[in-house]
Amino acid sequence: MSSKNARSVASSSLETAEERPEVMDDAEEEVDEDEEEGADIAGAGKRRRAAGGEAVAIPDFPAITAQEASGGLSEFRRIPVPPHRYTPLRKEWMRIYSPIVEHLKLDVRMNPRNRSVELKTSAHTDDVDTLQKAADFVRAFLLGFEVADAVALLRVEDLFVDTFQVTDVKILKGDHLSRAIGRIAGKDGKCKFAIENATKTRIVLAESKVHILGSFANIKMARDAICALILGSPISKVYTNLRNVSARIGHKI
Repeated sequence: MSSKNARSVASSSLETAEERPEVMDDAEEEVDEDEEEGADIAGAGKRRRAAGGEAVAIPDFPAITAQEASGGLSEFRRIPVPPHRYTPLRKEWMRIYSPIVEHLKLDVRMNPRNRSVELKTSAHTDDVDTLQKAADFVRAFLLGFEVADAVALLRVEDLFVDTFQVTDVKILKGDHLSRAIGRIAGKDGKCKFAIENATKTRIVLAESKVHILGSFANIKMARDAICALILGSPISKVYTNLRNVSARIGHKI
């Protein structure tokens, strides 16, 4: 009985050994098919295989307009005008109107009832972001920047306007607050001009508010210099730091 059992075990092992290569071949075929499917999925962004095995390019659709992106509706922005900026806005209206209408293809008007400048997209508006750029441009002018400086928001990317108050840095009142503002401006505006030239920014002092126009890194350097003046650092020390900053910026460029 033992010999017969041994013979049956040996025969069954031989049969399984003969069947194993077929199973391995089937597994390899399945792996190959999975790899081909994965390759097709990975390349789906570039091309697709048709039924005949030929590569078919994905159609390239044109960019949608601003009205199509908003579902056929016009987008709208309203920027309030401070009372002390009515006269400058009236004088510089054509310089503000031209880039908004001719280049950005937007509609703009001054609404005397709401005392605000209203912007709206039109059928000719190509880009969705132009409305926000125009709103930032008008808002920068109403904060006190020159038109030539505010236009940079339309032409150059990564430009921002940062606003803070002198009292946010240090709580000052009365003559101390006036003295801090005078230290930022300097005699005949020399200190403010030095900060602007060293950090490549534009600064507007409106009472206790400070507006800075520039890139993110340049705004940070100008803000640090202004905060140092507010906290009482000597102007000579601030000038030295600005000289080092301007040399560093020139070395990076």
